[in-house]
Amino acid sequence: MKKVAIFDVDGTIFRSSLLIELVEVMIERELFSSALRKKYEREQKVWQNREGLSQQGDYEAYLNKVIEVFVQNIKGIGYGDFKDSVKVVMERHQARTYRYTRDLVKELKSKGYFMLAISQSPKGILDEFCKKYGFDKVYGRFYELGPSEQFTGKVIDEHLISNKANILKRAIEREGLTLRGSIGVGDTEGDISFLEMVEKPICFNPNSLLYRHAKRMGWEVVVERKDVIYRL
Repeated sequence: MKKVAIFDVDGTIFRSSLLIELVEVMIERELFSSALRKKYEREQKVWQNREGLSQQGDYEAYLNKVIEVFVQNIKGIGYGDFKDSVKVVMERHQARTYRYTRDLVKELKSKGYFMLAISQSPKGILDEFCKKYGFDKVYGRFYELGPSEQFTGKVIDEHLISNKANILKRAIEREGLTLRGSIGVGDTEGDISFLEMVEKPICFNPNSLLYRHAKRMGWEVVVERKDVIYRL
């Protein structure tokens, strides 16, 4: 039975959000209206200026607004246009990764771990990003396609992707994996459910809620800032 390593992607490996970059490209390519930026500009400014209650400046509020824009406007977009937008994001940003997690993925892959990636970004862009780094299984939001290869606006199995612990359990059952020696890496409180399951949880660049939980639990905390990696 293979040991498993589970990684959150956005903000943990990728130094941004794949969904945010995708929405910006779709606006640039006029698949989405440029007026849609107004729907998340306020939250974006609060985050960029660190005006929120947390040191992260309410990044989650910003991200949730971008998710809302994507979900409300993806209906009717052709799959080909979506894939072309994904290609643009990959050409521009695929190498924009954190050194610590990029090297950890490479190390664990070489040791024979089953590499599992999970994110709230669309699976269609996650697959493209993660295949470069050798992930064995990728879970993301799966948007339904209609018979004409256009998105219907519906998310398939949304209840599953919202609970990362359930995803890890499913992968263990389907792939014949073991939690013995398992490793998990996450950056927000939404990752706590799977971090509690693994033998070695790592909180990488955690937000304040995850940081406080990690300190209570005695979990490892790693911060990468500029060219320095700190272990707290």
